[in-house]
Amino acid sequence: MDRILSADGTPIAYRRRGDGPPLVLVGGALSASAADAPLAALLAPRFTVLTYDRRGRGASGEAGRWSAAREVEDLTAVVGAAGAGASVFGMAAGGALALEAVAAGLPVELLAVYEPPYTPGASGLLFKARCTDRLHRLLAAGDRGGAVDLFLSMTGVAEETAARMRRTALWAELEAMAHTLAYDDALLGDGAVPVERFTTVAARTLVICGGFSSPPARAATRTLAEALPRGRHRTLTGQMREVAPQVIAPVLAEFFAKDAYAYRQAS
Repeated sequence: MDRILSADGTPIAYRRRGDGPPLVLVGGALSASAADAPLAALLAPRFTVLTYDRRGRGASGEAGRWSAAREVEDLTAVVGAAGAGASVFGMAAGGALALEAVAAGLPVELLAVYEPPYTPGASGLLFKARCTDRLHRLLAAGDRGGAVDLFLSMTGVAEETAARMRRTALWAELEAMAHTLAYDDALLGDGAVPVERFTTVAARTLVICGGFSSPPARAATRTLAEALPRGRHRTLTGQMREVAPQVIAPVLAEFFAKDAYAYRQAS
């Protein structure tokens, strides 16, 4: 993997694939760039795709105290490495990060996100508050496995599945990144869609959800799309929170196709 220094000197590891207009993929909670490899491979014939390890994950570093601003700087550095005219796709909490970055001034014309896990509404905000409190207590106690278990239960993973995961090599990788769950939790604030802040998102934005995702998750994406000045919404039939790369890849390729055509015409 290549590396670039973020504004505070933290090395951020990234991988470049394909040929075409630049497209940066931003991973969600408990994921490193390897998790985005299948989607990147499907998009690489039409785009130069950059995947990266977010701060504190994989081969990237972690200097000083975390803040959302530092993660925005990390993404800004990767977009800079991607080249002029880069577009961005954010998965789950990575979508929330991408939105925060564009709201803060990251110059992106096209942005797509898949189910940023906001939880608006009274019951959703209460659920988020309880999960935040429990997560902080688990991490403060050094219970990384418990923090991973909490995340998996929040995302609908069955207890039996989580138990099987504990017996695999993957579990150690998840525990190594467990502290970053607090980062994604902080990015989501109290769980409400930050409508006022996102009025500054000038990018044309596609907000995507799965047709089999929970009703609250689908409703949250519609609320988000309506809050964005240039937002539009799309539902992928038959998909859930873990969207199939082969299903979302053509949707993203179509959305980013205008820039792809212009790029090839100029080449």
